[in-house]
Amino acid sequence: MFMKIFIGADHAGFKLKEDIIKYLKTLKISFDDLGTSSDERVDYPDFAFKVAGAVAKNKNARGILICGTGTGMVIAANKVRGIRAALIYDDYTARMAREHNDANIACLRGRKFPVKKALKILKVWLKTSFSRELRHKQRLEKVSKYEEKFHACLP
Repeated sequence: MFMKIFIGADHAGFKLKEDIIKYLKTLKISFDDLGTSSDERVDYPDFAFKVAGAVAKNKNARGILICGTGTGMVIAANKVRGIRAALIYDDYTARMAREHNDANIACLRGRKFPVKKALKILKVWLKTSFSRELRHKQRLEKVSKYEEKFHACLP
């Protein structure tokens, strides 16, 4: 079970982030809010890197990132070694991201996405565990090995 959630958003995800924080409080889940603190325009990579870095350093942590579509956050967060960020948009993608991909960061869209739906799929993502089936472990090992090889080649 995870011990802490790191959460972040850009301006387009700010409102949903605040709603998710209220939800996490009702569940008594420990979290750190890494920003942004308003709906003033900011750059999503800044918050993706903060959350992804915190999750990468804390093995038993998970992250939640929100931007307009969720796509920018997925792209940026997955640049951090050890991160498996997934765009979740329904119960199925939330469950599969955890069961098959051991996703440690959930990315959501903040625009044109009902809060009620976001909280429902987030609940699925939070309660779902990695299946630990051999085929999924082997696939993740391939990703990790490639990641290590690629990072070793960087200056």
